[in-house]
Amino acid sequence: MTEFEFLDIMHRAEMLKNNARHSWTSQDRHESVAEHSWRLAFMVLMYSYELKKEFPEVDIDKVLRMCIIHDLGEAFTGDIPSFYKTDADSVKESDILLDWFRSMPAPFDTELPALWEEMEALETTEARIYKAFDKIEAVVQHDEAKLSTWLPLERELQLTYGAENMKFSRKLQKLRAVIDEETRKKIAEGR
Repeated sequence: MTEFEFLDIMHRAEMLKNNARHSWTSQDRHESVAEHSWRLAFMVLMYSYELKKEFPEVDIDKVLRMCIIHDLGEAFTGDIPSFYKTDADSVKESDILLDWFRSMPAPFDTELPALWEEMEALETTEARIYKAFDKIEAVVQHDEAKLSTWLPLERELQLTYGAENMKFSRKLQKLRAVIDEETRKKIAEGR
């Protein structure tokens, strides 16, 4: 990879710092896509020893790579909240991202599309872990934000969003139960 190719890739990825997500931070501002991706990866890192206990064969480095690239398509499309995102939106974002990956220098032109396809298939433990934590991070972020930033539909969605993605793991189900209790407390207190 040349220095120019590297910088071109970094300039595009920088858009994730500028693209706001629907979620708000505890400091009452929209979070960026980059902030979400960073904390998603940090969550996996901090929970990695628990994951290795349940899934000794899991490749945590692969999960971290998945977390880092999972929202790169939003550098082209911006963020669309999950409750507004259509299948057509998802296909468009995936197609744009795959085209970008394939235009990169070797070995990324083949490694990143293969990783993306594994993520999309959700058949490996690594892909399931990444997807579960993608949902967990969003739920935790909502719990950290003021209740006044939530849309009315999010009071119910907060307790169901991504719950299906935890079913493959006893540890993640336990973590989700603790997060759900935090959500219920927040709603009950009206804060």
